[in-house]
Amino acid sequence: MAYNKRAEGSRYEQMAGTYLEECGYEIIRYNYRCRIGEIDIIARDKDALVFCEVKYRRNTSKGHPAEAVDARKQRVLAKCAMCYITVNGLSGMSCRFDVIAILGGEISHIKNAFEC
Repeated sequence: MAYNKRAEGSRYEQMAGTYLEECGYEIIRYNYRCRIGEIDIIARDKDALVFCEVKYRRNTSKGHPAEAVDARKQRVLAKCAMCYITVNGLSGMSCRFDVIAILGGEISHIKNAFEC
C-alpha cells in the first residue's frame, strides 16, 4: 500500500483535535483553506479564537516538530487567520496561535506559540 501523507496528516490532526476537546476547547473547524494557505484546526478556548498548527514527527532525526513552524509558516498562518476573521465578521474577538507538536505518540501543546 502506498504512503498517503494527507491521510496521515488528517489522522494526527484528529488526534490533536481530540486532545484539545479533552482540554475543554470547542473545535470549530478542521482544515480551513483560503487562497493564502491552510489552518489545521480552528477552535474556541473560553473567549479566545485559537488557530492551531499541527506538526508530527516520528522521531527527532529532522528536528522537533514544533521547529517546523518557522517564520514563513507563521506569516502564512497569520494571513489565513485574518482571512477567516474577516470572512466570518469576528474582528473584535481575542485570538492566539497555538502549535500542537506530536513526537512519536507524545503530544506537546504550545499555547501562544508566536505573536503576529
